[in-house]
Amino acid sequence: MTDGGDDWRGDLHRARSTSFGRSVDAYAAARPSYPGDAVAWLVPDDARDVVDLGAGTGKLTAGLAARGGLRVTAVEPDDLMRGVLAAALPTVTAVSGTAEATGLPDASADLVTVGQAWHWFDPLPATHEVRRVLRPGGRLALVWNVVLEGELDWADAYFEIVHRGDTLDYSRTQDPVVGPGLGPWERASFAWRRTIRPDELRRLAASRSHLIAMSPPDRDALLAEVDALWRTHPDLVGREWAELPYVTRCWRASTT
Repeated sequence: MTDGGDDWRGDLHRARSTSFGRSVDAYAAARPSYPGDAVAWLVPDDARDVVDLGAGTGKLTAGLAARGGLRVTAVEPDDLMRGVLAAALPTVTAVSGTAEATGLPDASADLVTVGQAWHWFDPLPATHEVRRVLRPGGRLALVWNVVLEGELDWADAYFEIVHRGDTLDYSRTQDPVVGPGLGPWERASFAWRRTIRPDELRRLAASRSHLIAMSPPDRDALLAEVDALWRTHPDLVGREWAELPYVTRCWRASTT
């Protein structure tokens, strides 16, 4: 575990990290939730207070809240994303804040989770903030859903389309970069499949920051390729739904 240095984030990274509110409807409708066994692996048995950073529309937050017995606080800087989360999950406390400045009290959480977002954070100040918010021995848990390559030809073709030209492709990320004060990573992966329809596949593509940041003509052209994939690929022609293979990659570490 090492820090990311002073020049870890450029203008493109910064712009894309704040872009998701412009595609909030597609994000809420098409992004997948997280498998229950993955969420269970992230959460310590004795956890009571959980903070979900960069919570977005609540994809991971919902899985945490569904476990029962947890007081869940979702931290999300984008007003549109946070508004969707708050409407869908009224039992969750939703607050405006960032991973680097949550505004939460010291030593107020047993667990800090991050779903599909740690790569957008500045790792040194984010780690410092996580350690401040966690109680002694508390845990940081990170998770990503990634389309699983090498399982289905049509899914590989989709992956190629939506990642084409993406200079900030985090889908093959190795161990996440964090600052000091956290123990060694423990890792787990969970393979699963998701039933998806043609319109959902298009919205899933449209929810990616790589596409959101494109010019409208370029984005429309790429989404047209996604539509054409469903119409023409021999494994999809005439089908109303298909199974999209995923792997959920998880990391957890406790404060030292």
